[in-house]
Amino acid sequence: MATARPLPASGEIFLDARGADRALRVSWHYDTDMVVLSLWRENVCTGSFRLTVDEVPELIDLLRTGLDTAYAVARTRRHNVS
Repeated sequence: MATARPLPASGEIFLDARGADRALRVSWHYDTDMVVLSLWRENVCTGSFRLTVDEVPELIDLLRTGLDTAYAVARTRRHNVS
């Protein structure tokens, strides 16, 4: 697997809840109309997935729906505990 390269100008790194040695890198590649999601363990890429820019809105919608549901569940839990 490839070793770490600098993140493109537009991207972000998210640390895994299981530990700082695992991370998800999200990087935009405007020259190829792609977004690359890559999994990292320490400084080594262990896998990647490429999305076309046309697929990104569907992913965002899925994440937004999941987040809305998670907040609703948390509110219900707090309400039931009170």
